[in-house]
Order: sequence, then structure tokens, then C-alpha cells
Amino acid sequence: MNILSLIIKREFIAKVRNKSFIVMTFLSPILFIGMSFLIAFLSNMNKGEIKKVAIHDALGVLKADFKDTKEVKYVDLSAMPLPLAKDTAAKHYEGLIFVPKVANTQELVRKVAYISDESPSLEFVAAIEEVVDDHLTKENLQTLGFDANKIEKAKVASELHITKFSGEEGLKYLNEIKVFFGGAFGYLIMMFIIIYGNFVMRSVIEEKTSRIIEVIISSVKPYQLMMGKIIGNSLAGILQFTIWVALGLLLLFGSSMFFGASNDAVATQEALSKLPSQAGNIAELIAKVQLYYNEIPVLTTVIFFFVFFIGGYFLYSSLYAAIGAAVDSETDSQQFLLPIIMPLMLGIYVGFFTVINDPHGTVATIFSIIPFTSPIVMLMRIPFGVPVWQLVTSIVLLFGTFLGVVWFASKIYRVGILMYGKKPTWKELYKWLKY
Repeated sequence: MNILSLIIKREFIAKVRNKSFIVMTFLSPILFIGMSFLIAFLSNMNKGEIKKVAIHDALGVLKADFKDTKEVKYVDLSAMPLPLAKDTAAKHYEGLIFVPKVANTQELVRKVAYISDESPSLEFVAAIEEVVDDHLTKENLQTLGFDANKIEKAKVASELHITKFSGEEGLKYLNEIKVFFGGAFGYLIMMFIIIYGNFVMRSVIEEKTSRIIEVIISSVKPYQLMMGKIIGNSLAGILQFTIWVALGLLLLFGSSMFFGASNDAVATQEALSKLPSQAGNIAELIAKVQLYYNEIPVLTTVIFFFVFFIGGYFLYSSLYAAIGAAVDSETDSQQFLLPIIMPLMLGIYVGFFTVINDPHGTVATIFSIIPFTSPIVMLMRIPFGVPVWQLVTSIVLLFGTFLGVVWFASKIYRVGILMYGKKPTWKELYKWLKY
């Protein structure tokens, strides 16, 4: 046990003293926040741009239906001949909406065209189709003797009131929020496993290529060395993540203090004058947030996040360590990494596509118990409430599989760390397991 603790300490100190580790620990939050601000800035720039679209309506029936929006401004070129309108639109506008002259306006269902060298967005295409559909629908209603305006006024926008059998108020979009909440934790686990699992693999490869492993292995069992690397790197990862969270909270608090402070008395007075009218909305918003918070088991999810993170990380890191021992360079490791990453990706896709529709269905339940996908899928299911026996089964299988995988991985590790100059194959790995 003393030897294992020494290896853990050595791996931890070697990792945290690495210059790249120190630089990325403090630079990553700044880069992440900077990227967020850049995306927000670019999004606002795109919103500020107004596209000008020309219209050539040979019938003169649709041009009045195209109303200007914040993003699009329509310009009528119907008075021009079509060739001249095309040339003008090509030079000065985003595109041209062409409404041809037809004998029956119902033919416009297939005849309206958008002419442009650039492909339009799906949203813009849908907006044009909606204008044409609305106009032709109103014509059909009038032909059938109905008053389209009265029908439009008679339309009702209903809002479903969700309650529980106990009489408590239910919440809209609660399932989506629960999936997003659990999915964020699941995705975080996947990223941790990939990032810090690669750290373990690189550490093994570096020691193997420098031949220092031959000295270490003379006094340390391969199993102890592998476990020491896994635990030491995991502690370094947890330290790095803790620093990221602390820096993120400090930056968030500092930015709110900086941008929130204002010496402008007029702006302050305007804000104060709006408080009475906004008090009801703010109180309603706070009450709504409180309801969502009460419906989502935040503390339970956080606790099981650490449980499944530890189990999932140890499970996959043992495989990364075995791969690092089997190869001589990171290039040679690529053929073995795909089978490791595939279950993680499968867990993400299965979670998002099945849990949101049926969190207690057969598919979601099975994949939340399978050890290689349970760290992700189970975390997505926990906000919906999972039976205790399923949680216990999933955790027992996860850590049991970890012990089994460690036993197999240590056999590969024991042989692979002393093998040089030969690229391993799956057949070779199978032979090492039999030694």
C-alpha cells in the first residue's frame, strides 16, 4: 500500500508541475469565456444585418403579403421587366422572389420561385412558403363561401395547464430540462474520461519509450504501477477541474460587479422607476425557477455524478493504460482507441434520443445498467427518478466490471511495458492475455 501511495504521489506531482498543465489550467477558463463572448458578439452582429430581398410579382397578388421584419426587407421590382429585375436583384439584393403569371392562382403552389446565387436558409424558405400558403388558403375559403378574416379572428391559442394527481402544479418542458441537466453531467464525464484517460496513456508511453519503466518495474508490481498512474492522474484532473470552477465563479462574479456598477444617475433612476412594474414579473420568474429547482434532484444528481465518474474513469483509464503499455507511440494507439470511444459516444446518443421520450423504457434502462454506458445514460435518467435497485445494480456492475477489466488490462500491461519495436495486433494482445 505504501508503494501504491508513492506512485500516486509521484504521478500527481509530475502532472501538476508540468508547464503545459499549469498554463492550460489557468488559460482554459479565459479561453472558454472569451470564446463565449465572441460567439455572443458574432450572433449579435448577424442579428443586426438586414437582408434586402426583391420581389417580382407578375400577378400582383402576393407582394403585399410579404411584410418587412427585423431581418428581412422586401423591395418591389414588379414594375420592371423580368430580365432587368433579375439583373438588379443579382447586383443589389440577396435574391429575387418571382411570382409568375398564371391562369389560376392555385397553380402558384408549385410555381413561385426564389432566384439567388446563394442557397437560402430553411427558415427563410419556410417563411416564403408560409406567405404563399396563407394567401392561397384564404382564396380557397372565400371560394367556398367562408369569411377568412372571421376564421382568423376565431382562432384560439390554448395553453395546457399541467397538474399532478396530488393537486400540485406541473411544469412545461420539465422533461427537456431534466435531460439537459443530466446530459450535461453525462457529457462532462465523457470529456473527463477521454481527456484524462489520454493523460494516463501518454504517461505510460513516455516512460516506456524513455526506458525508465525497466527500472521502475524491477521494484514495483505492474498492477500497482498501473493503479498508481490511474489514481494520480485522476487526482490531478480533479484539482484542475476544481480550479476551473473556482476561476469561473470568480470571473462571473467579477464581471457582474464590473458591468453591474453604474455611476449614471439617469440610468439608475430609470431602472428604479421600472421596478414597480417589473416586480410582479420578477416574483413570478423566481417562483417558476423555484418550482423547477424543487422538481430536479440536484443534490442527488451531483452525488451520483461523482460515484459514476469515479467508476467510469477507473474503468476506461485501465483500458487506456493497457493500450499505452502495448504501443510505442501515440500513432500506433489509434487502432485501439475506437473501441474505447464508441461506447461513450453510444451512451450520449442513446441517452438523448431515448431518455427524453421514455426515461424508464427498456432501451434506456438496459443502457443505464451496462457498465460501459451507465456513467452517461444513468445520469440522464436520475433527474426523472430511478428505482433504488436499478441504481445499486448499475453501480455494482460498474465497479465489478472495473475490477475485471483491471485484471485483464494488468496482464496486457505486464507484458506490453517491456515490449519494444513491434506494433501489436489484436491477435498479439490475445496472446498476452493467455500468458
